[in-house]
Amino acid sequence: MDRLASMATFIKVVDLGSFAAAAMALKMSPQMVAKHVAYLEARLATRLLNRTTRRQSLTEIGKTYYERCKVVLAEVDWADAAGDNATGRPRGRLRVNAPLSFGTHTLVPLVARYLRQHPEVEIELVLSDRYVDLIEEGFEAVFRIGRLADSSLTARALRPFHSLACASPAYLQQHGTPRDPADLLAHVCLGYVGTRPGSTDWRFMRDGRTFDVPVRGPLQVNNAAALLSGALEGFGIAFIAEDLARASIASGALVRVLPDFETPSRPMHLLFHADRRLTSKLRSFVDAVTREIGLDDPPNSK
Repeated sequence: MDRLASMATFIKVVDLGSFAAAAMALKMSPQMVAKHVAYLEARLATRLLNRTTRRQSLTEIGKTYYERCKVVLAEVDWADAAGDNATGRPRGRLRVNAPLSFGTHTLVPLVARYLRQHPEVEIELVLSDRYVDLIEEGFEAVFRIGRLADSSLTARALRPFHSLACASPAYLQQHGTPRDPADLLAHVCLGYVGTRPGSTDWRFMRDGRTFDVPVRGPLQVNNAAALLSGALEGFGIAFIAEDLARASIASGALVRVLPDFETPSRPMHLLFHADRRLTSKLRSFVDAVTREIGLDDPPNSK
């Protein structure tokens, strides 16, 4: 059997959760899907999937092999793109990683517009707040929020990631509206965990002065959408990404708290490996992203 085809089939089984779902997506029989997986297991002399009548799961070796297969197939796609580069026509699969909240509320609409313009491109968008290794995990482009470490990757500077303090009108009517950052000490503040463990300070700035407030509250979450939901429910004040909060503020469902104070922004970049992977599809994607959410400054290289 063709080993690359078997790897692609194995990846589809894992991604979709069953032989039947993979067979439907790949337009082959479940028996042929099983043969592809059995072929790989025979080559490796080990089991990749634990199977029961109701469910299946990756073995420890299966988890490692799954990640390496994705890298291998990404490299194959890159090699196949050599012909596309000659014609300048973007096509093929592009694997991209982005933070969950930014990806859901800002990037997905951008990706949809890009795919309408380039119908021969497919994008596998993996949303996760986990730090990923672009090369080792087979990504061609990753979005990063925060300061960049030195690396051989090329970085395009994007609009900074900005958060606002927000609350529902019902909460403010019941508890009062803060007029100064120090007033937050008497309020219920919803915390976000995951970016800076151990830190609960919210920072505000005005007239060259900085105000760090050690906020506290009974609820902390590691998901921006959950944070928004808590604020909309009137449970407290939350620091929410501007893109995520914009629609709720415009509709009146949320009110910006302390609007006379500035809140800090974090830098955001799109990273890619220009030397190895600047294919037509990647180049067109980078150009689309920088047109819509890039800074006016020239691209940076890190």
